[in-house]
Amino acid sequence: MIKKYVLAHSADIQFNRIFGDVKTLIEQAKTDVAITVNATMSMLYWQVGKRINEDVLKNKRAQYGKQIVAALSENLIQEYGTGWSEKQLRHCIRFAEVFPEKEIVSTLWRQFSWSHIKELIYIEDTLKRSFYMEMCKIEKWSVRTFRERVNSMLYERTAISKQPEEVIRKELELVGETGKITPDLVFKDPYFLDFLGLKDTYSEKELESAIIAELQRFISELGIDFAFLARQKRIIIDHKDYYIDLLFYHRKLKALIVIDLKIGEFEAAYKGQMELYLNYLNKYEREEGENSPIGLILCGGKNPEHIELLHLQESNIKVSDYLTILPKKEILLDRLHRAIEIAKSRFSDNEN
Repeated sequence: MIKKYVLAHSADIQFNRIFGDVKTLIEQAKTDVAITVNATMSMLYWQVGKRINEDVLKNKRAQYGKQIVAALSENLIQEYGTGWSEKQLRHCIRFAEVFPEKEIVSTLWRQFSWSHIKELIYIEDTLKRSFYMEMCKIEKWSVRTFRERVNSMLYERTAISKQPEEVIRKELELVGETGKITPDLVFKDPYFLDFLGLKDTYSEKELESAIIAELQRFISELGIDFAFLARQKRIIIDHKDYYIDLLFYHRKLKALIVIDLKIGEFEAAYKGQMELYLNYLNKYEREEGENSPIGLILCGGKNPEHIELLHLQESNIKVSDYLTILPKKEILLDRLHRAIEIAKSRFSDNEN
């Protein structure tokens, strides 16, 4: 049974301060211990993987490698317990293969847990891996969130993936150095809105209402730094009323975000409408220190030639598809890869 002591008011205030300070010290110590343990174990796993790789690579025989791993695992389990399974040893080997330099590993364990590292090392594409590393650091993803982002093909859906490789590399390096992100790392195409439960036929009003009803999940799909401000925000221009479907604010971009919902395919007139909204917000509602507002037109089809001829890639207006019913992952991934190749081909043609 816990005893509770009754103190005088002034003594009670002093006690609460002392108690709070001691709690802070204990929690900080626990955090420091966890960081130290993670660093020590991550470096150990890398060293184990490196040592096995050195032996296996010398012999260059796959069968020999399998035998070594199996025998090592059996002996290590007898000596140190079940934490040294064949699967764990293969994680160690993969870790040392993907990150062969000790200096990089020393940086990794400061930024990621071993559970995060296990997710990272199985991403084959180097740029894609770098993207997830930087976004994980900035947005402080849990391991569960990390897996969800990878499984949802976040990289393939961001605008950055459609840039030339050198541009992607430089932008990710800049993010790593400054911690600042650009719209190309924020906006996606397409957006997955399957959680709205909409059928084949629905109106813009029904789409908007479904989003408001599932606002938390919609924001999760947009990204963690989006803050909801208004629905059907009324603005008056020349004594005429206009209504912005959804208005958000993005903390890291430091900008208002206008989302315009459209049922059909993108039309040229949508650009003028969005420009009107953005210019109004820029003139009347943009606060000091904020960047220019950004518009996102969500529609049932992009019409890429329209977007190209309207030079929307060079503006503050983004156009994205949304999917209320998701195809099989393989089909969707194939579509995304084709979209990336087409976009990169356009960049190449423009340079030539």
